[in-house]
Amino acid sequence: MPTCSRLIALDTETTGLYPQCGDRLISIGCVEILTNGEPGASYHQLINPQRPVSVGAQRVHGYSWEMLKSQPRFADIAGDFLNFIEGATLVIHNARFDIGFLNAELATVNRGCMADYCEGVIDTLMLARQKRPGKAASLDALCKAFKIDASGRTLHGALIDSMLLVQVYNLLTKLP
Repeated sequence: MPTCSRLIALDTETTGLYPQCGDRLISIGCVEILTNGEPGASYHQLINPQRPVSVGAQRVHGYSWEMLKSQPRFADIAGDFLNFIEGATLVIHNARFDIGFLNAELATVNRGCMADYCEGVIDTLMLARQKRPGKAASLDALCKAFKIDASGRTLHGALIDSMLLVQVYNLLTKLP
C-alpha cells in the first residue's frame, strides 16, 4: 500500500461510459483523508460537458444537460482541480474508469495526464476484491457490508460517493 502525507478520495460522474467515444465528465468530487482517517478539505465541481447526457447516465446520477449547460467547462476548472489533488495519492473506486475520463479531459486542454500530478492511485475496487475474495465489491455492497450509512445517497454523486469512499477505504485498510 503506498504511503504518503496526503490521501484524497475521488469520484466522478459522466455523460456516459466511454471517453474514447466522446463521453465527458460532468462532476468531480474529492475529499481529503486526514491522517486520523477523518474527512478533511473537499473539492466539488459540476462541469458543462458540452454535449447531452445519455439517458442511462442520467438515471444513475440525475444530471441532465439542462442542469449542466450553465456550469463551467473542464478547461475553466482544470487548474483548481489539479491544485487540489497535486502531490496526493488518490483513493478511487474503480480507478480505471475515473482515471480514463480524467486523462481524456486533461488531453483536451493539453495538461498531460493524472500521473503528472499525483503520487499514485489506490483502487478500492481491487483492494476490496483482494481483501474480500468472492464477495460483492461495488461501493453500495461495501457500504452495506461495513454498515456505513448511505441513506443520504439516493443517486450517485461525486462528492457523496467520495465521502462514502473515505469510510470504505478506512475499513478496508483495517482488514487483514
